[in-house]
Amino acid sequence: MNASSTQAQLRRARSRLLNWYDANARDLPWRRTRDPYAIWISETMLQQTRVDTVIPYYARFLARFPDLASLANADLESVYTLWTGLGYYSRARNLHSAAQSVIDDWGGRLPDQAEALRELKGIGRYTAGALASIAFDREEPVVDGNVIRVLARFLGIRADVGESQTVSHLWDLAGALVVGPRPGDLNQALMELGATVCTPRSANCGACPLGGDCTARADGEVARLPIKKKRTAVRRVEAAVAWIERRGRVLGVRRPEGGLLGGLWELPGGDLELSEAPADGLRRCLAESLGLEAAGLEAAGTVEHLFSHRRLRLHVFRAASVSGRVKRSGFDAHRWLAPSGLAALPHGGPTRKALALLGEASGLPHRDRLRETARANPK
Repeated sequence: MNASSTQAQLRRARSRLLNWYDANARDLPWRRTRDPYAIWISETMLQQTRVDTVIPYYARFLARFPDLASLANADLESVYTLWTGLGYYSRARNLHSAAQSVIDDWGGRLPDQAEALRELKGIGRYTAGALASIAFDREEPVVDGNVIRVLARFLGIRADVGESQTVSHLWDLAGALVVGPRPGDLNQALMELGATVCTPRSANCGACPLGGDCTARADGEVARLPIKKKRTAVRRVEAAVAWIERRGRVLGVRRPEGGLLGGLWELPGGDLELSEAPADGLRRCLAESLGLEAAGLEAAGTVEHLFSHRRLRLHVFRAASVSGRVKRSGFDAHRWLAPSGLAALPHGGPTRKALALLGEASGLPHRDRLRETARANPK
């Protein structure tokens, strides 16, 4: 397909997308506001997270932090607490940092240009484009998985969408498409179409406003496109943690900021070395990171948790006793908590699953609280 025919195809698509969006857009809470702050929160939460999961978190977050100043002035742990269960906690940390930058450097108002938005922590090209177009009516494109799928099928793009050259081309195409009235609605229409009609495995071509002009549909290649040849291998990791109780208090530790699950609370332990027995590895981790010697380790079971490119198998133990005084080298804080206290602190999915597993064991007085926590945070 030559450049002129592609441009003509994009021009025809623009009005069809907007008409379809006007008639079919889902009624979502962040679409009822033009407040740049609220839109920023929603776009950040929606990264790699389903819409139905985000809705209650979005409402709770804005109730607690209704504006930039309230978020910037909050302590990070309270932000993590509201984020617990949503995953990808670096998003919460970056929101907090960026809010402080907006207060300090931008007079408390989010910049209205995509280039300036990208100077803020955690705002990349996609989020900057979404925020600039939706909140400020700027002609800035967005390219996410949904947009890639729609454009690849519509225009018959057979290049590998995992390659940087192809992605750059898709940004150029999205940039051409967004030029004109209502750029924010146009971007949302593309994403909405990919999320609800032009889906990965069961595209509803009969309901698509672009179906009559779609190259992949005409060529019978909807199921084949987009093409992505390279897939990032999922790394398997084994770790072990312990429920350590002393005089009715349970030891919780906080991971250092930055990195996977940074700043969150968990049971003490660590990653196992290759071929290391879980109990032996746990004793080593407790000694190295906390200066504690554990005795009488009893296996409670294992849980698994999948991160984007990492599958964690977590061995959960109860320690009959520990000796030594806590001397941290692998964590940045520790607390001796009431048995239900760790569940109330910001924690990640693996810890939530470990607590739920421990809560099933007989004899733990907090098991009902842990079950409630697991039900309230299913993700």
